[in-house]
Amino acid sequence: MSLFVEHQEIVVPGQKLAEGEYKAGDGTFQEENLIFSSYVGLALVRDKKIHVRPLKGNYAAAVGDMVIGYIEDVMLTSWIVNIDGPYSGVLLASNAIRGRFDPIRDDARRIYDTGDVIRAEIISFDRTRDPQLVTKYHGLGKLRGGRVLETNPNHIPRIIGKKGSMISMIKRETNCKIIVARNGRVWIKGENPESEEKVIQAINQISREAHVSGLTDRIAKFLSQENN
Repeated sequence: MSLFVEHQEIVVPGQKLAEGEYKAGDGTFQEENLIFSSYVGLALVRDKKIHVRPLKGNYAAAVGDMVIGYIEDVMLTSWIVNIDGPYSGVLLASNAIRGRFDPIRDDARRIYDTGDVIRAEIISFDRTRDPQLVTKYHGLGKLRGGRVLETNPNHIPRIIGKKGSMISMIKRETNCKIIVARNGRVWIKGENPESEEKVIQAINQISREAHVSGLTDRIAKFLSQENN
C-alpha cells in the first residue's frame, strides 16, 4: 500500500496518487489497484480514501455524462470536440449518424462543422483514449440557435435542484428551453433575448450562492420580481 502524494498537494490529470488499499474518491479514477487524478486540483486524503478537489471547477469526464461541446476540428471520419475539460472529446462518424458514412462520397462538414454546438453523451473514456462521444441517439446532436452559458461544473447539481426542481422552476417562469450539461455548460433558447438574459442571471446567482441556505426561495423571488 503506497501513497504518492501529500494531503492538499496540487495534482494534474493522469497523475498517480495511490495504490493498494486506498479507495478512489471524487475527482479520481481507478485502474486495477492504482488511483489517478482526473483533473487539476488539490489531493485530499481522509481515512484511506483519496479525493481531488478541482482548483477551477474543470470538468472531469465520466462515462454516461451528457455534455455540450463545440466542434473544434473536422477530420475525414471524425470530429474533435471541446468539452471544457483536460481532454478533447472525439466523435466518430459511426457514432454521429445512424446510416453508413463513406469518407469518399460524404463530407463530414455537412454533418457538423467547426464552431457547431452539439449535445453528446460520453460512451467511453480511460487513460489510453480521449473521451469518445455519441450524438446519433434521440435528444442528442446539433443545438441550433440560443446561447451557451459557461458555469462551474461543480454547481450543476444545485442548478438542476432536487428531482429537477430548480431548473424546472426557471423553465416555467421564463418559458425558455434549457439544457444543463454535466461539463458546466447550459444551453438557453428563449422567445426573446430578455428571457434568455433572465435565465443567465438566475443561473449566475445560483453559482454564486450555491452553498447558501434558502437559495430556492431567493431565486423564486428574483424570477417573480422580474416577471412583474
